[in-house]
Amino acid sequence: MTVTYTVSGMSCGHCESAVTKEVSALPGVTDTRADAQTGLLTVASEQPLDDEAVRTAVDEAGYELVGRTV
Repeated sequence: MTVTYTVSGMSCGHCESAVTKEVSALPGVTDTRADAQTGLLTVASEQPLDDEAVRTAVDEAGYELVGRTV
């Protein structure tokens, strides 16, 4: 299962790394790609993700999860 989120505040490679590190640590996550240019975070997981857990991980990295993209 792959879900794409919009994250605000990412502006560089360090931002991408920080978000990737936090979200990758969530149980069941198999791949994470953050893109500062687009503000998108794509997360692949074995099971459906808990959006609040993703929000908390992004917050821990110092950024804001705006929500899922359509």
